[in-house]
Amino acid sequence: MVVNALSVDVEDWFQVGAFETVIDRRDWDGLEHRVEANSDRVLDLFERGGVKATFFTLGWVAQRYPALIRRIVARGHEIASHGWDHRRVFTMTPEAFRDDLARARAAIEDAGGAAVTGYRAPSFSIDRRTPWAHVVLAEQGYAYSSSVAPIRHDHYGWADAPRTAFRPVAGSDLVELPITITSVFGRQVTTGGGFFRLLPASVTRGAIERANARARPAVFYFHPWEIDPDQPRVAAAPLKSRLRHYARLDAMAGKLERLIARHDWGRMDAIVACEAARLS
Repeated sequence: MVVNALSVDVEDWFQVGAFETVIDRRDWDGLEHRVEANSDRVLDLFERGGVKATFFTLGWVAQRYPALIRRIVARGHEIASHGWDHRRVFTMTPEAFRDDLARARAAIEDAGGAAVTGYRAPSFSIDRRTPWAHVVLAEQGYAYSSSVAPIRHDHYGWADAPRTAFRPVAGSDLVELPITITSVFGRQVTTGGGFFRLLPASVTRGAIERANARARPAVFYFHPWEIDPDQPRVAAAPLKSRLRHYARLDAMAGKLERLIARHDWGRMDAIVACEAARLS
């Protein structure tokens, strides 16, 4: 059986791209924080399923909830970086990106006591606009990135990027492992997050099975807030954003448990090691 990559983007309900125009970062500390409790629910879900995963964590979260990061590590999962405060890479200069990486890595490693070697850009924001981003990651000693979504989307996407693991920087060992995508009525979608919540489970199941049939791992992701139907509602957000964010939150945990039971899963670092050997 092919082992697939199971990943969690650890951020709170108010830190998502859908709300970035209506919730100011300066107000975050005054909002209700639910990321710790929701992440603990994810840990328990994984424990029941007998799987290990990678938690791409915001430095902002690690700084405020170090005990959560320690629990993630203690349960055998990988901790990796999701940047400091969910700023999209294409909104930063290379210098600002270096600073963001360093600040987040220090907070996550200090909290968890484990090395951070993986990175996922907020909202898959490494694309054609950021030809320097992978170079910076290589310079900073990262083993891998999972920051590319090979689709067209109004918030993210690099449609003509490779769909399987590749080395984005010549002469570097850095591996980019893109999120797995599939086609629904001619439209490319990711296998994770909102698409997983909104579409029939058979869509994701089929994408994973097709990847595995080619002896390639699928890469799946979701967020802790997606299993929290009781989270606050942001009435000021655009209707489209609210529909995307809140739809089928009550069904997510059950869908995850069934998906986890159906396939083999592992940490990103282990899957990347196998893919790196294939690329050598």
